[in-house]
Amino acid sequence: MPVYQAVVLAVVQAFGEFLPISSSAHLILTRWFFGWSELDPTMDLTFDVALHAGTLLAVLIYFFPTWINLIVAGFGGQPKMSASGAGFGNVDDVESGRDRMLLWWIVLGTVPGAIAGKLLDKYAELKFRENYLLIGSMLVIVGLLMWVAEKLGGQRRTITGINAIDAILIGAAQACALVPGVSRSGSTITAGLARGLNREAAARFSFLLLAPITAGAVLLKTHAVMKAGGLPPGMKQPFLIGISVSAVLGLAVIAFFLRFLRTHSLDLFVIYRVLLGIAVIVLALKHFHAG
Repeated sequence: MPVYQAVVLAVVQAFGEFLPISSSAHLILTRWFFGWSELDPTMDLTFDVALHAGTLLAVLIYFFPTWINLIVAGFGGQPKMSASGAGFGNVDDVESGRDRMLLWWIVLGTVPGAIAGKLLDKYAELKFRENYLLIGSMLVIVGLLMWVAEKLGGQRRTITGINAIDAILIGAAQACALVPGVSRSGSTITAGLARGLNREAAARFSFLLLAPITAGAVLLKTHAVMKAGGLPPGMKQPFLIGISVSAVLGLAVIAFFLRFLRTHSLDLFVIYRVLLGIAVIVLALKHFHAG
């Protein structure tokens, strides 16, 4: 894989993972659009998981004070860390210990995705990724659901008000993101809005919920790669560059998106998803009939 491809895909991953537009769909579509086929589908997927490791690092670093407070509060302690002096996003959601269950709601919300990942492993890895009509349809459908959820959800609740039902439903939405085009952040933010969370709260919980499920996927894929003899020759540099770029840029995208949501609606992303989805469907149908 040329280094420039690794950089482009890492940029796509950083934006696609945190903005509600589907990183998996954009990675697949970017390769399709440019005709990048140097790697076999299995190695493409392995590289995509590596890029997810980069955006996982971004979440762990950006929310570091929050993670410390979540763990301390979750095990009955008194959170001490404040992000105000650390250069990170605020951690008012846990720094006063008001919600000692938030850590466990994240754990609970991870369960549906873990089960779905186990049951749909092979389809998620290969079959779903090859179906451009499915990808286009999911871009449109979830975009419209996002619009409805934002308009009708009320947006009255903050992240401190999340409960077990919220965690299960948002976790189930995350499980649906195994289908490219759904978008992990898009589906979870939509579910959060539908449950009455405000935009920023829905996004913050979505980003925190990313960590355990992504960490599990990265560990499993790393084990499989090592078991198969490691990375092919010439792939170490693209992997390291891809992970680094997606991590650094991911930090900036998180900060931007959370600030954006304080004063802006999701309409721009809804329009983008619908237009892109329609374009993908049209191109896929043309390709089908031409074949």
